[in-house]
Amino acid sequence: MADPSSYRPRPGQIPDSPGVYRFRDEHRRVIYVGKAKSLRQRLANYFQDLSGLHPRTRQMVTTAASVEWTVVSTEVEALQLEYSWIKEYDPRFNVKYRDDKSYPYLAVTMQEEFPRVQVMRGHKKKGVRYFGPYAHAWAIRDTVDLMLRVFPVRTCSAGVFKNASRTGRPCLLGYIGKCSAPCVGRISPDDHWELADEFCDFMTGRTGTYLRRLEKQMTEAAEDMEYERAARLRDDIGALRKAMEKNAVVLADATDADLIAVAEDELEAAVQIFHVRGGRVRGQRGWVTDKVEEITTGALVEHALQQLYGEETGDAVPKEVLVPALPEPLEPVQEWLAGRRGSQVSLRIPQRGDKRALMETVERNAQQSLILHKTKRASDLTTRSRALEEIAEALDLDSAPLRIECYDISHLQGDDVVASMVVFEDGLARKSEYRRFQIKGFEGQDDVRSMHEVITRRFRRYLAEKERTGEWTDPAADPTADPNAAPSAAAPATEPPATSATTTPATASAATTPGGTGTPGTPGGTGTHSGTDANGAPDGVPLVDSLKDDDGRPRRFAYPPQLVVVDGGQPQVAAAQRALDELGIDDIAVCGLAKRLEEVWLPREDDPVVLPRTSEGLYLLQRVRDEAHRFAITYQRTKRAKRFRAGPLDDVPGLGETRKQALIKHFGSVKKLRAATIDQICEVPGIGRKTAETIVAALAQAAPPAPAVNTATGEIMEEEEPATAAGSAGEPVAAGPRQERRGQET
Repeated sequence: MADPSSYRPRPGQIPDSPGVYRFRDEHRRVIYVGKAKSLRQRLANYFQDLSGLHPRTRQMVTTAASVEWTVVSTEVEALQLEYSWIKEYDPRFNVKYRDDKSYPYLAVTMQEEFPRVQVMRGHKKKGVRYFGPYAHAWAIRDTVDLMLRVFPVRTCSAGVFKNASRTGRPCLLGYIGKCSAPCVGRISPDDHWELADEFCDFMTGRTGTYLRRLEKQMTEAAEDMEYERAARLRDDIGALRKAMEKNAVVLADATDADLIAVAEDELEAAVQIFHVRGGRVRGQRGWVTDKVEEITTGALVEHALQQLYGEETGDAVPKEVLVPALPEPLEPVQEWLAGRRGSQVSLRIPQRGDKRALMETVERNAQQSLILHKTKRASDLTTRSRALEEIAEALDLDSAPLRIECYDISHLQGDDVVASMVVFEDGLARKSEYRRFQIKGFEGQDDVRSMHEVITRRFRRYLAEKERTGEWTDPAADPTADPNAAPSAAAPATEPPATSATTTPATASAATTPGGTGTPGTPGGTGTHSGTDANGAPDGVPLVDSLKDDDGRPRRFAYPPQLVVVDGGQPQVAAAQRALDELGIDDIAVCGLAKRLEEVWLPREDDPVVLPRTSEGLYLLQRVRDEAHRFAITYQRTKRAKRFRAGPLDDVPGLGETRKQALIKHFGSVKKLRAATIDQICEVPGIGRKTAETIVAALAQAAPPAPAVNTATGEIMEEEEPATAAGSAGEPVAAGPRQERRGQET
């Protein structure tokens, strides 16, 4: 536990200006981000007597090892920068609204020639009109199914649309009248676009026009004794009314507003949002957060506004936002919302009338959401805590292993040997820190040697990060380092230029000169990190390539686990422990989980630890091991499939996928291409004479494929080489044992 006085800034060093501040832990990871109208007054509150601080604030300042700040000109800029940093760094002590799902939207792709109505999740795309969010995707499909009677807009995917256009036959919806069938030309692109636009108008709340028009058409059809058409129009009106009933009128004056309610206790808070458009509730969503800091209801509302509108612009930000408490101060938040919308936004507390009644409904939903979350979390949190305690007790650890890393080796008969690293924190998978490795130190099948190489590479990177931050001094001087171990470093990653804001850290171990952002000990400027070791060779392949490290973002391999788990028995455990010993690391526990009897093996122990089959600790270890196995075998199969798809054209330098496909399309197969002359190859668009000569030389050097054999009759088949999807050719399979045997994958 750090003493806050060890990194407290000197008197007068903190400016009395608006800004944003960051607390970092001993690993330089940002653990808290905050903003202040006066940085001097706000930061002084954190360095008072610990007994006077809120328990969660006290935990934060004792976990931190440094604090730094960035000065901005206005409070609105501070609000924007705070949101950006919280989103970028994901600090553990900040309020983070959690949700176990991505809310679905009803989307209309108006940017396409033939707009499509569909369910969409995730980031919003340009040119697409969104309605929602909805609590469930089935609610969207029910609404769309009712409205397609009146607005038969296309709903099929691009593949189905192209297939119908090619065959000249529409899909089932086209036959039953729920699609206007633009794929077969029953409607022009302009008419179909207008139909989709009318669909959007109806969804925005302009329903009266269409209902009156349909009622008039129904009356005229009945007067003309077209009773079948009148009955169909009657059913269409009923479908539209039924769709409207799903969104009952809650505000009579066709108000566009978002209502935010908060239910909280000492530890957690739940937020519920109702989206009202055209006086009807068009969407609902909710979040739950741990109150890891001392925070008021107004501050919770401010964080919810940042989460809700941080990436929205225009009409996605309504004219009116109703909240249970106002943020303090109010003016910067209102100015920020107005900037997102492009016009004034009213942020207020409803006092009476329909809006107050609706707010009470949203508050009841928030209360129910908090109760439901606590009911679910109680058992889950208790189970995970018990599992970690059982593991610590069984392995004789000093404390519960809050971070567990598990490693597994996968290959197919010694080919395409790869390894995986999965990370569990607090008993939950942290997929952003998963890593995968290619074994390049040797060829062949040797799980023990592969495990030694992977552990060496991973923790050599860890020591390199410690050396870079000054926590460890001489990694190259270790006389026990394995000279045969594979080099380990990620591909170089250069950080983007720093912002113009001034960042001034005050650190106990290393100080940074005011005036810029940089690596500790480097005055000003932009920090540039090259993720290579002394050998400069690539290490594990990260899942998230954009991870940086100099500004508190999660660094590759920078954080040590309390427990390393290997998929295997005593030999694999011994190899992992030997790798750690050679690197001089003695504060990380190692164990292995053998598949056959689910025994837990420890280094230098002749007998395994046997956990009860009903043990929560054993169940957690199994989950970690199985996740590592899944991640490794998925990567191995990907590499194997890529190798099987490779063809002779892949070895031609400077020949990309587009020109490969052009060659195969022109000649039909690699066999015909191999027989072609240079002049014939030059006839292909985009292929010059020099490239054609290179292609001829490469194909001449490539070994001809083995003849394909009919295993039933034994005869040699003289078929041409088929073109692969990548634009090269797949070789015929020679007689012999089948290579792909899933049972031999490890």
